[in-house]
Formats: sequence, structure tokens, C-alpha cells
Amino acid sequence: MIQLSTLQAEFIKLKYSTILGVTFLAFGLAPLMGGVFVLLVQDAEALEKASGLAAKARLIHFEANWKSYLDILNQAVGVGGVLVFGFVASWLFGREYSDGTAKDLLALPTSRTSILNAKFSLYILWCLALAVSNLLLGLVIGLLLQLPEPVSGDVSQFLLDYFTTTGLTILVGVPIAFFAIWGKGYLAPLGFVALTLVFAQVIAATGYGSYFPWSIPGLYSGAGGEYKDLLDVYSYSILVVVALLGYLSAVLYWTKADQTK
Repeated sequence: MIQLSTLQAEFIKLKYSTILGVTFLAFGLAPLMGGVFVLLVQDAEALEKASGLAAKARLIHFEANWKSYLDILNQAVGVGGVLVFGFVASWLFGREYSDGTAKDLLALPTSRTSILNAKFSLYILWCLALAVSNLLLGLVIGLLLQLPEPVSGDVSQFLLDYFTTTGLTILVGVPIAFFAIWGKGYLAPLGFVALTLVFAQVIAATGYGSYFPWSIPGLYSGAGGEYKDLLDVYSYSILVVVALLGYLSAVLYWTKADQTK
């Protein structure tokens, strides 16, 4: 259960923090970089001069059309979202300890579980807002670059893939809450995010990423190329189970453990 007052309190704390704008700026780099790729592909001379970006564009078979551009946005959520969404979760669940307000929060005549559920609700809403923001920014950039009109079927398929990738990425960020509460601050959850990013890339490269939860959003987004075909019902089941265990672990630790800080 969640009380509306606890969710309102979380929104008020977020309102007076600068971190909200930082996350939108950081996440918004993806559509901007996609726009740079489009400009380079449209200008053959500029493409030859930008050797590093040119090589990257050729490697991913990037073309100056909506499909290639939207694929970049989708992959940004599946790969970059693990980092940015993880940062969001680390801040939401670790800031009470860093600010020294955790004891005050626990002393309130409010259910501890309700407080935690409010944070999880804000985490989901925040991440969805980031995904929608990138989508809208990408639309504006694509229109400014005058990309050729997309096929309607491609757009509907992209939207399905995009928001599915967003959902998967949100789920893999749930266990971060436990590490923030257990570590009583930002260090443990951010360290966990860094480790999962490294292991996600390494394990995906070996062909076993379909069974490592933090590799699954990236694979689903198409960032792993043909490895996406390895995803099956077991892959998604593992991801959901890990998210559920992360949620339950956070709730149990928050409600049962001694809070000494």
C-alpha cells in the first residue's frame, strides 16, 4: 500500500533538488548524438573528416532515416538507461542517509512500507518521464533534420519496443534500492550499478547475456545485434524474479533491520 501524503512528500523533496534537471540533461545526450550521426551521414564530406564517428556510424549501419535514428534512442534506453536509472534509484533511496534524515523519516507515524513504496513509485514515474522526454526530443530533432517520412508500421513497432525496453530497464534498477538502504548512502548502490554495467557487457559478449538480467534490456533494444534472438521466456522470468527479490529485500531490510544512522 501507498499513502498519497508519502508520495507528495517525495515530490516536494525532488522539487527542491537540482538532481532532476541533471538526469534529464544527461539522458538527453542520446538523441543529440543521434542527430550528430544523421548530420554526418547526410554530409559525406563531413563524414570523412570525422573518422571516429564515421567508423561508428558504419559499424552500426546507420542511415539518415527514422528507423536508424529511433533505433539509437531505443538502444540508449536499454544500455544508458541502466546507468541513468540506476543513478536515479541510488539518489532516491540513499539520500536520506547522506542527508542524515533517515531516522527522522522512520520516526514518523507512517508505515515504513508506505514510505518505501512512495520512493519506488517516484522511481518509476521519474524513469518513464526520462524515456518520454528523450522520445519527444528525438522527434523534434528528427523533424528539424528533415528525415524522410517513416513507415507507419515501423513507428508502431518502435513504440512497442521502446517502452518495453524502458520497462525492462526500470525493473533491473529495482534491486539498487536494497544496496542503497543496506549501504546507507550512495556509494554501495553506485558501485553496484558500475559492476552490473561491466558484467552486462562482458557476459553479453560471451553469448550468455540472455540469462543475466542487466544484459537483457540492452539485448532487447538491439544493441547486441543478433544476440537479441537468444532472449526467451526464461530470460524475462529471471529479470522479473530478480526485480521482485530486490523489492522484497529492500522492504524487509527497511522495516526489520536496526537503523543506526
